[in-house]
Amino acid sequence: MNRSFWAGKRVLVTGHTGFKGSWLVCWLQMMGAEVTGLALAPLAGPSLFRDARVAEGMRSIEGDVRDAELVARVVAECDPEIILHLAAQALVRPSYDDPLGTYATNVMGTLHVLEAARRAPSLRVALMVTSDKAYENQEWIWAYRENDALGGRDPYSNSKACAELAVDCYRRSFFPPDRHDQHHVAVATARAGNVIGGGDWATDRLVPDILRALGERRPVHVRSPDATRPWQFVLGAVHGYLLLAERLWVDGPRHSEGWNFGPDVVDVQTVGWIVDYMSRRWGDGASWTRDEGQRPHEAQLLMLDCTKSKRLLGWHPRLPLAQTLDWIIEWYRAHLEGRGDRALLEQQIQRYEALT
Repeated sequence: MNRSFWAGKRVLVTGHTGFKGSWLVCWLQMMGAEVTGLALAPLAGPSLFRDARVAEGMRSIEGDVRDAELVARVVAECDPEIILHLAAQALVRPSYDDPLGTYATNVMGTLHVLEAARRAPSLRVALMVTSDKAYENQEWIWAYRENDALGGRDPYSNSKACAELAVDCYRRSFFPPDRHDQHHVAVATARAGNVIGGGDWATDRLVPDILRALGERRPVHVRSPDATRPWQFVLGAVHGYLLLAERLWVDGPRHSEGWNFGPDVVDVQTVGWIVDYMSRRWGDGASWTRDEGQRPHEAQLLMLDCTKSKRLLGWHPRLPLAQTLDWIIEWYRAHLEGRGDRALLEQQIQRYEALT
């Protein structure tokens, strides 16, 4: 990744107030980008965006991507050269409680951004972040490649598959790679999931739930200890987004498609492995129990094949899973000691950049 590429670039980030969005914007700020963000206000309680003062180095606009007029107005006002679309309803279980809201955000919100992008005169890159769960999960032992079938049984996963189809439609209809010399816009999707790292305070998400329980000295309740996921450090995914955006700028026709970003196969571990490791590293008598309550369907086995990203982008996950969990525990301990979330973000970004 070329740091100087981002200096002075006008970048619109949707979903910037969220966990992953905060890490992304902080990294962009450190590289000198001119960032505008559009997202819902951060939730009450702990917030990485608020606690790390991410808004101080950008133009932050509170709003909902389901509002087509607002999205169009923001895009017109900031005239972005690059759009990084992260705004989403990002959890499986809440999607059962509000399926219409999930589809409205994940599908129509994506279409609103794409429609506004059609009228952005300076736009060169639109990177739409979806999810590893966009694949039709067969619960098989093989990792999913970018040309595998899309689908999804739960509303969240299905909405992300729908978003992928919508992006592909707009790419073919309005930003076809074979006419890139006429419209000059490259559109791609990035599929990553189970992103973990410091500053994630979301409920119903494994690592934050573990850390809340550990901090309160109570057993961690785990609902699916045998479920396997492609866990990855937040900066691994964010690095993939930034690197892909650069390549889209330089050679859009070659890279305007879907891309996987996930861990190496050795780091695809079960929920039980994660909670065991974190409990041991935390110490202080930490323990966990299986939650036997009823729960809606969730996939049990999911892996990504990232060969294309590794070979064509030169991307790779720089931090193994065990070290990722060590960095997370380090981050939360430092946070509890009051060292300052902004400093923690910048320190871990600098350390990640130094890895090879």
